[in-house]
Amino acid sequence: MSTVATDKGARNAFDRYFEISARGSHLSREIRGGFATFFTMAYIVVLNPLILGSGADGDGGRLPLAALAAGTALVAGVMTILMGVVARFPLALAAGLGVNALVAYEIAPEMTWADAMGLVVIEGVLIAILVLTGLRELVFRAVPTQLKTAIGVGIGLFLMIIGLVDAGFVHRVPDAANTTVPVEMGLGGTLLTWPSFVFVIGLLFTLVLFARRVKGAILIGILGSTILAIIVEAIAGVGSSATNPHGWSLNVPKLPEKVVSSPDFSLIGHFNVLDSWSRAGWLVCVMFVFTLLITDFFDTMGTMVAIGQEGGMLDENGMPPRTREILLVDSVAAAAGGAASVSSNTSYIESAAGVGEGARTGVANLVTGVLFLLAMFLAPLVQVVPFEAASTALVVVGFLMMMSVRQIDWTDYSIAVPAFLTITLMPFTYSISNGIGAGVISYVLLKAAVGKAREIHPILYGVAVLFVLYFLRGPLETWVL
Repeated sequence: MSTVATDKGARNAFDRYFEISARGSHLSREIRGGFATFFTMAYIVVLNPLILGSGADGDGGRLPLAALAAGTALVAGVMTILMGVVARFPLALAAGLGVNALVAYEIAPEMTWADAMGLVVIEGVLIAILVLTGLRELVFRAVPTQLKTAIGVGIGLFLMIIGLVDAGFVHRVPDAANTTVPVEMGLGGTLLTWPSFVFVIGLLFTLVLFARRVKGAILIGILGSTILAIIVEAIAGVGSSATNPHGWSLNVPKLPEKVVSSPDFSLIGHFNVLDSWSRAGWLVCVMFVFTLLITDFFDTMGTMVAIGQEGGMLDENGMPPRTREILLVDSVAAAAGGAASVSSNTSYIESAAGVGEGARTGVANLVTGVLFLLAMFLAPLVQVVPFEAASTALVVVGFLMMMSVRQIDWTDYSIAVPAFLTITLMPFTYSISNGIGAGVISYVLLKAAVGKAREIHPILYGVAVLFVLYFLRGPLETWVL
């Protein structure tokens, strides 16, 4: 009898700590959500090493892909679990896309890889200081609620375009210089490829499940699409898009020859915070750190608002619970990514897939984090899921996040125009920071122009100036250097 009481007490303590019942969730939803988030993010274990490994450091060296993959999975797993335990918010973290390309192709060629990772560590420490002093949260609170809503909607469209491009449903026009149309549907305006067939069928299957309110619709859609992809590949032998333009993106969906592989941790701790300043020059380093800082600073703000918005977890001021804890873990993740030589880690908008499955607490993060840690050893299984299967979730979640657009007052141009720019520039420039920057700058300008300057929080003026510098960083670097 006492054992039963103890077990019940333990379950209640677990429930109370993570606020599972208080947020209207239950354990099965959190587990499903954790799996869904992992499957939509698992590509980073393969993609991050490819991006970082394809760049060269200042000494012309190449990085071992196996070590990059192991480090990517390790940091993602540990930081995602830390977010779940400390912030208790369903927001997973991993190496940031966009930032890793900046590191690989712009920063690393100017110095050694260890030096470049040292700059990433510095950037993470600076963000942590901003969090601990309350400045990062203060900036976030200064952004008006309707503009925060627009950020969430814009990220929804951003997710959708990511899904469509990754799945090959949308392609760049090969000879875009000779046409006014930069993108097209499929290849040559057609979808007559097996991967496109899998994506379309998987998406329709997921939408039907979602419309019928089937529990686990997104996760079932990913798994079902993967199984279909494996069958199609076994019959048609399409292969990779690297060798066949009609092939699969990122992963070829076939059963692996082996399931378990030993992780390579040789790059862990391979960073240097001092030598870059003398090798590349302090001006170059300052501009690099500023670019990393501004990108991570605002990307995470937009992401956590979008996740909280989708899950109905924002307060009356548009703030998610435990904002400071979320931002602090995110800043620690940035430094941890540099310390592990896998680039800055940041919050992932793909976490919306887990929230779409019902995740509302950090328990989902425990599941996602453990799966990332297992991915260090089960890399062959992670490489089974192609973009064409995982991207179905991003399109569905994009729809869910788009629904909040009705909360914006489109009759007030001083907020409607900034909201419009925020929403549209995120997908069309492939950057969350660009959308937020355009929204903030135009909001300050238009409010002042219509005589409503008193509605502008004083901090937003400073933020607007920083974003102007961010957009002008190319000419500024040229002029200063």
